[in-house]
Amino acid sequence: MTQTALPAAAAGTWQLGSLTVNRLGFGAMRLVPFAGGTGADRERAVTVLRRALELGVNHIDTAAFYFTGRFSSNEIINTALAPYADDLVLTTKVGPGRDPSGEFLPFARPDQLRGQVEENLRQLGRDHVDVANLRIGTGLDRGTGSIAEHFGALAELREAGLIRELGISNVGPEHLTEALAIAPVVCVQNQYGLTAKREDDELLRLCGEHGVAFVPWFAVASGQTDESGAEERVATVAKRHDATPAQIRLAWTLAQGDHVLAIPGTGNPDHLTQNVAAAALRLTADDLAELDGA
Repeated sequence: MTQTALPAAAAGTWQLGSLTVNRLGFGAMRLVPFAGGTGADRERAVTVLRRALELGVNHIDTAAFYFTGRFSSNEIINTALAPYADDLVLTTKVGPGRDPSGEFLPFARPDQLRGQVEENLRQLGRDHVDVANLRIGTGLDRGTGSIAEHFGALAELREAGLIRELGISNVGPEHLTEALAIAPVVCVQNQYGLTAKREDDELLRLCGEHGVAFVPWFAVASGQTDESGAEERVATVAKRHDATPAQIRLAWTLAQGDHVLAIPGTGNPDHLTQNVAAAALRLTADDLAELDGA
């Protein structure tokens, strides 16, 4: 079976700078059980990762701070997928950090970012990070203030060869403008979905103007509200396409522009297959208007 025949390729590709990825990727956060997990959870996480590549996923988003006492997403990725396929793109985030007990540390200073990058490299068993996103803010709260010093530090690491491409996460339009004046930006990662953070509609458009990928996280499961009957509309469209509500939300995300990627995460092999299948789902203009409540 050729790469173009794999399910994840059905939504097409995008260039993250020098790197080509299928627009339907995978987020590794949910590989790590919040309650600590068991050996069976670990085996299932390895299975999910290997199955994702079999389905054509070639873009995996991770972070060194995705861990519990027994689980680390980076280490599981290393175990499951190394030696890595030549076309596999691993994206990570720096800025936040956690101590061994799991408590979040103060946001990294610019001079601490190299250590965070090197820790990702050690855990993943690589000599460079494909894409490093400067993740600002705390939790779901949007970061504020200048990012120039931090982003400039990452740009220096890119020049040194530790990072191939740069992105920013949890940001506003002003941060994209600021970062672009320092170094190329290949992606913006923000919380965004049909019923979450729609104030970023304008940022999504701005990314498209600059050829920057917009990569929503929690596009399916977070920030959903039903004040305007969105769940009912999603269910109606899902029935029309013989699809799940999650698939409709992912298809809606991908329909927002060719530069919009999706990185749904799961620790369940069946959910993985369903998520990847959303790459082939095509919503009509009427579907999209109905989902948006027009």
